[in-house]
Amino acid sequence: MRKIAIHIWLCAIVVVSASVAAHADCIDPATLAGSTVNIVRTFEDTPDRSDSDPYGFAGTAWFLSPNLVVTAEHVAASMRLSERDWKEVAFHEKGKKAAVPVRILQRLGSGAEKIAVLELKSHYSGAAALPTRTAPLVAGEPVLSLAYPDLKLRFAGGRFVRFETDAALEGAALLEMHDGGDRFVLDHGASGAPVLDCDGRVVAVVTNVLSQTIVMFSETVRVSTPWQSPNVVAVPLAPFASLVPAR
Repeated sequence: MRKIAIHIWLCAIVVVSASVAAHADCIDPATLAGSTVNIVRTFEDTPDRSDSDPYGFAGTAWFLSPNLVVTAEHVAASMRLSERDWKEVAFHEKGKKAAVPVRILQRLGSGAEKIAVLELKSHYSGAAALPTRTAPLVAGEPVLSLAYPDLKLRFAGGRFVRFETDAALEGAALLEMHDGGDRFVLDHGASGAPVLDCDGRVVAVVTNVLSQTIVMFSETVRVSTPWQSPNVVAVPLAPFASLVPAR
């Protein structure tokens, strides 16, 4: 048993080390911190809150321009954002907080997971817009991300694995992403985060993290998928590149 445990541990070290080496020539996502924000909408004292609603919802968004941000469509839906009415959302980034009126400009996608482009009522000061890429992802291509899981800025690296063919997630980009040995780096709150190529261009938008549950000592424990397999679901940007509003 001890030999097996050591072997698994060593395999994990090899995988992480190989990933770090593969990303040596990629842009450092920490230099793009001004491009991405944590977005939060609370329902306290708002007219569209129902008794069954939680206190609020949080996600990640990135700047397409000073007055446009992109996130996962389910984040916008959970926040009950509107295509007509302006609704106030809190933007958090780099120690700064701002109340920003937003509305949905566009929904992109036909599958279970979609992208939402949000319009800001006024330009956001200091916004660092990210460029987008029209070319599709290639199997094994290194990718990066920055997001706000648990309201904290985190960075992730990894690779594109494949496009999903099963009906439930058909067309989605399946990625293997981690921060060292942490495969839940893009967990709750990271929905909407940009997935970047090595040149810092957005190629996909994070929508979900894959996990599994196991029973240990009579308790159910949530764990990530195995190494060398996808653990993040994202909407690829390439099919919608011509539909994304000009910056």
